Amino acid sequence: MTTPYRLFLATVLAASPMLALADGVALPAYEQVTLANGAQLLLMEKHDVPLIALDVRLRGGALADPAGKEGSAALLAELLKKGAGKRNAAQFAEAIDAAGGKLNVGSDLESLDLSAEFLSRDAQLMIDLSADALLRPAMDAGEFAKVRERAIQSIAAAKDSDPRQLVGPYGRAWLFRGHPYGRPADGDETSLATVTLADLQAYRTRLGGDRLIIAVVGDFQTADMKQRLQAAFGGWGKAQGELPTVPVKAKETGRRVLLVDKPGATQSYFWLGNVGVDRRDPELPAQTLVNTVFGGRFTSMINTELRIKSGLSYGASSGLARFDKPGTAQITSFTRTEATGQAIDLALATLDRLHKDGIAADMRESAKNYVLGQFPPDLETGPDLADKLAELAFYGLDRSDVDAYGERIRAVTPEQFAKGITVYPDTKDLAIVIIGDASKLRETAKKYGPVTEMKISDPHFAP
Repeated sequence: MTTPYRLFLATVLAASPMLALADGVALPAYEQVTLANGAQLLLMEKHDVPLIALDVRLRGGALADPAGKEGSAALLAELLKKGAGKRNAAQFAEAIDAAGGKLNVGSDLESLDLSAEFLSRDAQLMIDLSADALLRPAMDAGEFAKVRERAIQSIAAAKDSDPRQLVGPYGRAWLFRGHPYGRPADGDETSLATVTLADLQAYRTRLGGDRLIIAVVGDFQTADMKQRLQAAFGGWGKAQGELPTVPVKAKETGRRVLLVDKPGATQSYFWLGNVGVDRRDPELPAQTLVNTVFGGRFTSMINTELRIKSGLSYGASSGLARFDKPGTAQITSFTRTEATGQAIDLALATLDRLHKDGIAADMRESAKNYVLGQFPPDLETGPDLADKLAELAFYGLDRSDVDAYGERIRAVTPEQFAKGITVYPDTKDLAIVIIGDASKLRETAKKYGPVTEMKISDPHFAP
């Protein structure tokens, strides 16, 4: 059966014309309100279609997981959807489906997040379900057991079949050894097995109104929405305990290699990285452009060399993970086992070329056009805008982060491009992870630095 949400989806897209370039993109007006308990509300009216999007962020996330209980926030996020208020898991899901709505809860390194989108006539239902999930979850023991088992089996299945999605967790764990950012955001097989329902109940005490950000975008009246949110969340008390403090990790010097043995693997997966930059870095526009040229699009330098020209891989990319403190600057790819050394050598040579030759004028202009063309579609819909408002509030940024983005991209100079290149490490300073058949890769791995070895069957991501 076609839901009301699907009926309006085409209307949403049609009613949100895409701007040609981001120079003219500006956030619509919105109101910011702080409730007595410290909760931050960001309310943006958008009356083109009868939909309302809600985005909630609660500070803490995986960083607040107790030591040895990594994955607690991720398990709690899944469990919050499995019944809340007077509804069990099936009734909670049915209430969402019957209204043609969407509601999801997740977690990442720094926050626990809830997102929802409903027809505007169902605004109160959306708020009630969201408040129930966050304040009055059922925390059913049977549902918890299923959620935890699925999480453990998901990691085991990825290790057994296609480790591509795990090369990032291995890379972060290897680079950030002993640092909070090195802890697995979704847990690992060891830590997940130790988490109990009581642990999640204890984690919930670290959530509260003073750590709450709620962004709402859509077809509503601001005064009315404030009253509804005040009634639903204004009584949520202060969170217990302090938020974890995260020191800035020094950049890696020299090379070290982690070889993760997957016996019989016909492909290898590799991650090359170092400490990057944080979300508030003033050089973000130049860094974004450099990443676009180097590994952020299909025609990037790294993908051109490893896929298009050499055929060594089906894909290679670079990325910058930005958090409250500097995250990672990394290269990832995969290739057939016997070509591992050739592929890593080519990736390193391409990184060397970036540092030595810089970026030509035509590529600088191409990157600007690409980034400016990609930006407007990211802010077309209510959920897009709600997510952006919540992100700005979370990192303490103002609307100029969006409103001036196009101008800042256009204004990046050749000198700023050159400075932006330095976000990527020198090839002599890298943490390297290689996943594959160690019996065929040990000699190759030794080329790149001292090697530490572990088995992919080990129930964790770091030795």
